[in-house]
Amino acid sequence: MNTTTGKVAILWRGDAEAREKATANNNRFFRVFEELASLGIAAEPAVYSEEMTEDIRAQLRNVDGVLVWVDPIHDGRDRTALNALLCDVASRGPWVSAHPDVISKMGVKEVLYCTRHFGWGTDTYLYSSMDDFSNEFPDRLSRDGPRVLKQNRGNGGLGVWRVEISPSTVGAPSRVRVLHARKGSVPEEMPLSEFIARCEPFLDSGGCIVDQPFQPRLADGMIRCYMGADRVVGYGHQFIKALMPPPPEGPDSVSAQPGPRIMHAATAEAFQDLRNRMEQEWTPQLMALLNIDVKSLPVIWDADFLYGPRTEAGKDTFVLCEINVSSVFAIPDQAPAAIARLVAERLRQKVTT
Repeated sequence: MNTTTGKVAILWRGDAEAREKATANNNRFFRVFEELASLGIAAEPAVYSEEMTEDIRAQLRNVDGVLVWVDPIHDGRDRTALNALLCDVASRGPWVSAHPDVISKMGVKEVLYCTRHFGWGTDTYLYSSMDDFSNEFPDRLSRDGPRVLKQNRGNGGLGVWRVEISPSTVGAPSRVRVLHARKGSVPEEMPLSEFIARCEPFLDSGGCIVDQPFQPRLADGMIRCYMGADRVVGYGHQFIKALMPPPPEGPDSVSAQPGPRIMHAATAEAFQDLRNRMEQEWTPQLMALLNIDVKSLPVIWDADFLYGPRTEAGKDTFVLCEINVSSVFAIPDQAPAAIARLVAERLRQKVTT
């Protein structure tokens, strides 16, 4: 058995009691702990909350690397304090995956605009001020049909809306129908001016809103392409319900719930065209555009795709709707072993540099 010396921490959000009781076996990351141990890599839990920052800082300074699973927004808290902590830790020697600087490049909706010219791109716009948004969006909505708006940072559908002109509107788009992507949401009708005002907080403090066309093939499901650094490690296909009007039984009914995410290995025949494009074309383009090298790519991240229009030959195309970097879980069965192999590589690189 090939072994690698070194020690890593696996960090996730929790309270003081969870931190005290955490072991390698009593959490959802147990398979990652197992695969690391199989390569001789010592791994320890690092349960995080803002109230325990200094204890965690001391812990992380005594490891060689940190694997982080913390959402951008959770119960009203964001990652501001955690990102500062991780940057400090990384500056003192341990590597961090995903590093906050990499998250700020890859794990934001703005990347959809920056990469709109890639093969995964579509008719994408970006609004960085209320003037831009209020002046440009109404005309675009009227001209191009239903749009999907996304705040720059978020998770779980927070700050993502499907917007279309209300059927009651005659002439200029004075009223809109809006559906939030959060679970349990129902369509709302309101004046367009009211919806625009609702979006103002997402443009504060240097924020932005990304605008993409609604994809008519949404009902065909979403493909989550899981990446270990620059290589595909699996897929998840799910019939999602976000941005689709709830059935007559209501948003909490069984029929309104998303289908299970069906996991597939990286070798799954149905997704080999997507794999080739991710590994040979799109990921190298993304790295070059964002100035990220292979060693800095997260050990686990994913790109979420919707099906785009078919080609004249009937071949599927894929439209990127999000990149997830901060907290990618659940993961395919093959992913924990891939994560462990990548950790071993980075530990060896750390020794030789």
